[in-house]
Amino acid sequence: MSAAAAAETPLPAEWEDDDRMNFLFSDFKENRDVNTTDWDSKLDFWTSLIVQNCRSRGTVCVSVQELNRIFRRKGTWPLGLGTVIQCMARCGQIQRESEFAANVDSGWLSWGVGLLLVKPLKWTFSTLLGSGRVSLEESFVVIELVKEKARQLLEVYRKSDFANSYLLSFQELCTLTSHVCADESTLCMALLQLQREKQVTVLLHEGEKIVKFSQPGQDRVTPVSDVDVGIYQLQRSEKLLRERVEALGLEADKCREEARMLLREGKKSQALRCLRGRKRVEKRTDKLFAQLETIRGILDKIAQSQTDKMVIQAYQTGVAAMRLSLKDMTVERAESLVDQIQELCDTQDEVSQVIAGGVPSAGGDTDELEEELKSLLEESKLDGISGLPEVPSNRLSPARERSLPSNDLLSFLPPVPQNYFDITDEQLEDELNRLTLTDSGFQQRKMTSPTKRLEPAK
Repeated sequence: MSAAAAAETPLPAEWEDDDRMNFLFSDFKENRDVNTTDWDSKLDFWTSLIVQNCRSRGTVCVSVQELNRIFRRKGTWPLGLGTVIQCMARCGQIQRESEFAANVDSGWLSWGVGLLLVKPLKWTFSTLLGSGRVSLEESFVVIELVKEKARQLLEVYRKSDFANSYLLSFQELCTLTSHVCADESTLCMALLQLQREKQVTVLLHEGEKIVKFSQPGQDRVTPVSDVDVGIYQLQRSEKLLRERVEALGLEADKCREEARMLLREGKKSQALRCLRGRKRVEKRTDKLFAQLETIRGILDKIAQSQTDKMVIQAYQTGVAAMRLSLKDMTVERAESLVDQIQELCDTQDEVSQVIAGGVPSAGGDTDELEEELKSLLEESKLDGISGLPEVPSNRLSPARERSLPSNDLLSFLPPVPQNYFDITDEQLEDELNRLTLTDSGFQQRKMTSPTKRLEPAK
């Protein structure tokens, strides 16, 4: 492999393995069934490497002769590249340039043939004869890569200042896409792919190739019309006039500088001639500038008319959509729907009120229940204090009242013996028997004899 090609192409790690590369550089067996694994392994290796090499070089076309030169190693080249190209063509990964261009519907013979690498006569013979053999010089298009270039080309155009132009010359397109397409052939292949996708149309007008791209929002490019050609001619005239005005401005400045130099040298008459020449140049510049402004005004009017046309089309689309959406809608129907909605809302309000007021409120019986509860509380209090002795009504003597402290009434009670609560079980049982007596007997016993005091246990 040459040094330049090696610098351009990233090589796999096994490229330095002599045993592996001797196998890969050998020719394919005539029958794939002899060793399917080796056949497929060798085919996958070269297929991937060919596509990778074309992508790194920025090209979309490849030939066996070029591949032999690129993949040359230690004085030898791969013997099976012809078989690899045939297999890739059968799988649809590559296609002959002639067949690729012939599949484009319109005008490829008028503009594309002279820019491709292989002569059209050789394409015709190879296509008509249907030979399965691959010529060393025959060029093939890698379909995957040409689609990538087509997308890049369209993206570059839409991001450029030419995006607002209806038509674009081929030379301007070459300059614009020089960083995307490595050569003119790659650009032509990308344009053919875009033309196949209905995104580009190419016209040969007065010996000049003109390219028209689809505009954003359009599924496909519209054919080149007389209006497009007229706009293109106006744009070309505007460009030429602008360049001419700039050149005349530089010429006028040059005359002024020459007049200044001659005046310093004392050559007054020659300086006056330079100034007269400068005046003539300025008059011509003024005329050309007026024409340039006129053309710019016409282009602005055309652009405005195109905008108005687009707005009108949008209005028409909107009217059609509204008419379709309001097809079955009338004012009477809308009023009827509003009345039905109002009736349903009223019905819902009535149902809500019935549900809220249907359960009888307990507020009216609250006062009666509170009175009954109060009376029950009073009765319970009376029952609790019915067995207590009556409160003495006589007052203590004044001396006695003065002798009782208000804060320590319990101090006057007799002390309780320490063993007062030490009551025997027999005493508790006797007391329980006394409590089980009938009420009358209990009351009679209470009237006749005092309750026997429990004696503390000894």
